[in-house]
Amino acid sequence: GFCRYSVDEKWMIPHFEKMLYDNGPLLSLYTEAWQATGKPLFECTARQTADWVLREMQSPEGGYYSSLDADSEGEEGKFYVWSRDEVQTLLSADEYRIFAPRYGFDQPANFEGRWNPHIYRSIDVIADKQQLSTTNVETLIASARTTLFQAREQRTHPGRDDKILVSWNALMIKGLAQAARAFDEPRYQQSAEQALQFIRRQMWQNKRLHATCKDGHAHLAAYLDDYVFLIDAILELLQLRWHSADLTFALQLADVVLEHFAATDGGFYFTADDHETLIQRPKPFNDDALPAGNAIAAKVFGRLGHLLGESRYLDAAENTLKTAWDAMQQSPYGHTGLLLGLEEYLNPVTTIIIRGSDTLQDWRAAMGKDYHPQQMVYAIPDSCDDLPGQLQERKPKAGGVAYLCTGVSCQAPVTDIEQLVCRVAALHT
Repeated sequence: GFCRYSVDEKWMIPHFEKMLYDNGPLLSLYTEAWQATGKPLFECTARQTADWVLREMQSPEGGYYSSLDADSEGEEGKFYVWSRDEVQTLLSADEYRIFAPRYGFDQPANFEGRWNPHIYRSIDVIADKQQLSTTNVETLIASARTTLFQAREQRTHPGRDDKILVSWNALMIKGLAQAARAFDEPRYQQSAEQALQFIRRQMWQNKRLHATCKDGHAHLAAYLDDYVFLIDAILELLQLRWHSADLTFALQLADVVLEHFAATDGGFYFTADDHETLIQRPKPFNDDALPAGNAIAAKVFGRLGHLLGESRYLDAAENTLKTAWDAMQQSPYGHTGLLLGLEEYLNPVTTIIIRGSDTLQDWRAAMGKDYHPQQMVYAIPDSCDDLPGQLQERKPKAGGVAYLCTGVSCQAPVTDIEQLVCRVAALHT
């Protein structure tokens, strides 16, 4: 997991608090970075982040907690830092002679007389100096990390903010769904599904969302971010596996946004029209610690519109971008979320619908080998016959069939997997 921010110019010492809303998007980022580059470091980072979430941040009921405190036993960072004597006692001599130069234990203490492990030397440099293979060095480091992790688990853990927020949960559901698909990891899929089920069971009441849940009590009317982040997460989860009930839920959420959050001049307000009256009803376009709600709204309405062939969703995306255009021009770096939405408006995503139960997994796997961020792939089982919009027209065929559309422009159906791969490659050339 990632800590909230660094407190020094070297990015060596973190503020040890860990936030769910940081780790969800970072999990997405490192998963996509691995898909784009194949670098093992990115895969390792994504997996370690996802494993931390499953281990420390998911409630027994399924939702994700909000944060871990920086302090334990009244001291900031106490859970994470080490004395040199502790490490030397826990590790073997062979492990320590590798671990110490790697993580700075041969340097002066870097945190109030103790050590916050920080990478000082590369594997190659240590291997050369110790006259070992890089494989041996990596093995010793992995062994040492496991030993120290097990010892650290016996310490008093930092406090945890155990409220469950829809918007932050949605960011993590999306990240885990992406990681599950990229790394073929069922544990991540199960975790994401449990979180979505919790939200639907506990926080969706009378056809409206509640923003927060604590001690089993859901309350506070949900905001724009809650709705559109959750739609975004569901669209990602549907690419991992198809559940028609989840699409229905996403459409119910979208309809609430259109009915209760839409502004007459385009875009969406942060609060619903039946929310308590505010001095000013905000309509956020600029990104902050989280992407702007209007940015994600433009994205998900564009994707829903192309998936279903629904003009009202496409109109909502277009009107949001038109309304935000002046803000994007004046401060592009403050509106990167909307710029991504604009990119998809100008260059619509490719939507691939795969039908045919006997071939779904093979065809979906073939589509998941390459990195195409502006591509949606949905493998819909034959048993799903009550589909909304133009999905109803995407009929299954014996042996499998794929329907390719870029925006509203569709190609002839493809019934051969190799031909599908070639067509998709041509689209992205």
